[in-house]
Amino acid sequence: MDVCTSLRACAATGRPSHVSHVHRHGDHEEVCDIELQPVEDARGDLPEAEYEQDGIVTAAGMERLRVFLTEVPAATGKAWDGSLPLAPARLAELVALLHRGRISGEAAKRVDPERLEWIDVGGGRAESGEAEFGRRLAELHDTDAPCFGRTDGRTTGSLALPNDPSDSWVEFYAERRLRPLARLAGDRAALAPASIAALERIAARLDALGGPPQPPARLHGDLWAGNRIVDRSGRSWLIDPAAHGGHREFDLAMMRLFGGFGAEAFAAYDDEFPLADGWEQRVPLHQLAPLIVHAIKFGGGYVDTAAAAIRRYR
Repeated sequence: MDVCTSLRACAATGRPSHVSHVHRHGDHEEVCDIELQPVEDARGDLPEAEYEQDGIVTAAGMERLRVFLTEVPAATGKAWDGSLPLAPARLAELVALLHRGRISGEAAKRVDPERLEWIDVGGGRAESGEAEFGRRLAELHDTDAPCFGRTDGRTTGSLALPNDPSDSWVEFYAERRLRPLARLAGDRAALAPASIAALERIAARLDALGGPPQPPARLHGDLWAGNRIVDRSGRSWLIDPAAHGGHREFDLAMMRLFGGFGAEAFAAYDDEFPLADGWEQRVPLHQLAPLIVHAIKFGGGYVDTAAAAIRRYR
């Protein structure tokens, strides 16, 4: 059985009193209603000094959090705080982040449920909403990032792709994406040696392939349709970013990789923040990295798709 992939609000407006807990078994869904209750202090009777030290949750505090976020809901059928409707996988991520020191106990306590906005999901795509999304994305990209990559060097995704700051897109895409992916694909036998060798040659030719130089833009970094929520008013909300400074054409290429974004979004983007000539011809170049990631992680048809994308640039 897959982990729960979503929580669906049963109430149309306001804070819900119940949610539907959705488990997926292949193509089959099992839906269970869960009553929501206000969040209590996870620390309970554990002394604060034992729960948290220097702003980081201790091992004892982590165990208390684990029970609070997983065992209590499982035993009582009551989920953690109706104003913070997180799927169990997301709760597990929060616990993992606390455990690794990525989020301090103080930061976790600043997640104020009263200030989180409930997104009333259920709207369909409309031309006006697509155009507004394109304009808003252009505004984001027009806010320059401090570098290609991340100033903190934090890695991206389960493959831990490096994000050390780079001075140029050519350096970033070659040394932080294509070459690390070539090594991973070789180590895991995810791509044929000929494809890996061709990928190395592409990395060496990015100056000629990448179009006019661009300043680093603030990217979402994983902008496929599954990471966009459209509410009942038609407004778009983005989730699960892999944020870093990069080439703005990368987000647009991700939008085209699996579809789900209207032509109005791309047209409005170009009107707001005009793209360089030939950007559509460079879409496959920017799609190389995510396709290879999918080939490494999932295999199957992604292997052939990634190999075909690499062959375009032989």
